[in-house]
Amino acid sequence: MAVCLLYRQRATRRPRYYRVELAYDLFDNVSVMCEWGIAGGKANATKLTFSNLRDASIEADRRRKRAQRRGYARLDRALAVA
Repeated sequence: MAVCLLYRQRATRRPRYYRVELAYDLFDNVSVMCEWGIAGGKANATKLTFSNLRDASIEADRRRKRAQRRGYARLDRALAVA
């Protein structure tokens, strides 16, 4: 349904990514799926399920903002900083 992909690039380290996705499941619930890790490495993931889109989108936005506070940005902005 909706995907937000953020990257964090540092000069001395491999690039990292953070992905937040909103999607409906088979039972008409809305899932917030988050995946993060080092590009090209093993990923970590979590999935939260909500009964309505409003609560799910609030949680997805909260996680996106938290990642941005930690230095993650969209790809075009991440490359401009590096």
